[in-house]
Amino acid sequence: MTFDLAAFLATAGIGRRIVQMKPKQAFFSQGGVADSIFYLQTGRAKLTVVSHDGKEATIALIPAGEFVGEESLASVGGVHMATATAITACAALRIEREEMIRVMHQENSLSEMYLKFLLVRSIRAQADLVDQLFNSSERRLARILLLMAEFGEPDKSEHLLPPITQETLAEMIGTTRSRVSFFMNRFRKLGLIEYNGRIRVHKSLLNVVLHDQFTERNPERPPGSSTPRIRSKPDTRG
Repeated sequence: MTFDLAAFLATAGIGRRIVQMKPKQAFFSQGGVADSIFYLQTGRAKLTVVSHDGKEATIALIPAGEFVGEESLASVGGVHMATATAITACAALRIEREEMIRVMHQENSLSEMYLKFLLVRSIRAQADLVDQLFNSSERRLARILLLMAEFGEPDKSEHLLPPITQETLAEMIGTTRSRVSFFMNRFRKLGLIEYNGRIRVHKSLLNVVLHDQFTERNPERPPGSSTPRIRSKPDTRG
């Protein structure tokens, strides 16, 4: 019998079942036993980590069509390094570790799909790191908005963001909520985004990011900020 990858990821069966998650409901928690991997069929989820002193940070957004909890396949008895939480209502296929490994050994189509997923996530993680190291808060916010609006996806006619708070956006780009609010208001005034219950991202935001026009039009800090931006000066020593 020919293996149907789409049917495998869409239906329940031996070692796998479909779960329905409400917004803010956790798929798994940081430190919990990693014994299953989830394939997100519909909805959006996020990964968060909590430090020893209780500080929480959002480290990734998970769109439909991706896996979450891949550390479950690394070793028996492993634990989750982060918490996965539904942002919107989600449907996901929960696959037990043993079943996922068994099918990957037997079916090349699943192995190839999973390898592609890991490569894409690795490239995205590297891009996130470069973004944090070298780009301004404003440019980082623009990039997150474009990613969440799924620019570049061929089947996306509308670029709406899932429900997300400014606090979460601030965590993801490493800045404060007030800065996020300032930049979002500026994006709206410039016609780069609009609010109508949900945030709609326009293609013009992508053009601005590609041409790096942020620093030409506005200072990094919001008005009234007491801390000026410090720009590095060229070394003139001989």
